[in-house]
Amino acid sequence: MRSNLQKSVVSVAIGFALAVVGVNSHAAEWTWKVQSLWQPGTTNQKAFERFAANVNTMTGGRLEIKTLPVHSVVKHSETLEAVGAGILDGQHSGGAYFAGKEAGLQICTELNGAFENTYQAQLWFEYGGGTELCREAYAKFGAYYVGPVWFGQESMPFNKPLHSIDDFKAKGIKMRSPEGMGAAIWRRIGAGVVTLPGSEVFTALERGVIDGTDWGTLSMNQDLGYHKIAPYPLYPGFHSAPAADLAINMGKWNALPDDVKAIVETATKEFARDMVQSIIMDDIAAADAAMSQGVTLINWSQEERTRFRKVAMIEWDAFGNKSPLARKLVDSQVAFLKKLHLVD
Repeated sequence: MRSNLQKSVVSVAIGFALAVVGVNSHAAEWTWKVQSLWQPGTTNQKAFERFAANVNTMTGGRLEIKTLPVHSVVKHSETLEAVGAGILDGQHSGGAYFAGKEAGLQICTELNGAFENTYQAQLWFEYGGGTELCREAYAKFGAYYVGPVWFGQESMPFNKPLHSIDDFKAKGIKMRSPEGMGAAIWRRIGAGVVTLPGSEVFTALERGVIDGTDWGTLSMNQDLGYHKIAPYPLYPGFHSAPAADLAINMGKWNALPDDVKAIVETATKEFARDMVQSIIMDDIAAADAAMSQGVTLINWSQEERTRFRKVAMIEWDAFGNKSPLARKLVDSQVAFLKKLHLVD
């Protein structure tokens, strides 16, 4: 027969075990459906899934984020409206997709050619007022902008070697570029810009309809096989280092207690680090494989990169005229670029 002391010890042990199990077994207090812009199984989507798992662990299971890949509920171009309407609880997408509704959202994604790396851009968000201005932009759509999530310096594959901005006009380059600020810059440089959906880019390259494409990072482009028909990628990239976002329905965000909000914001910064560094590692592997694949990496000089930035600045200013908020965002980022001595 057990003594009272033994019974007490057993009771305490059982209670402790139940408490530990309960941390992870009870139903979440909040469950969010958040749709990304990534395909299942990609490096980017896997980083998104790690972020959601981190939030679940850090909140003791109170907040569960269901990570939906691109087009799970709505089209990639419809997620912001879906978030505001409560169809989705959040999005991991990019503001540039919605710049037609508010031009300032483009600047929350990037100023093309502005920063030399994503860490400089992060400085603007955290210390230059960028996060606060982007929250103002997203609030217009009933969404809370948690923060930026980088996915690396993009590279552009071409079927001819291009060593300067002058080569685009001299060699009659035709390239695929999404409409917007980037396309305007390439046109100003002298490239013939062709707007194509992603599904048609490989065939267009293969048939010579275009000479190159503005698409993704070196490793993303290699995964799609672009190096087989456009073996002269510009790498390391300089024209684009976009930030995806994490944006949550305003009502859902406001329903969280302050400690959970702080956890999500902190986890988003870790998400950004994880995403960009995972892609850097993929890009390093792709660069190492380039020579054996017959690929020649074209690294532009600092002088040419500076020339590109000066051309891009003309389009930055033009874009700032599209809305009062776009003007605030452009002026804020340019002022910060001056602090970094990247522009005069």
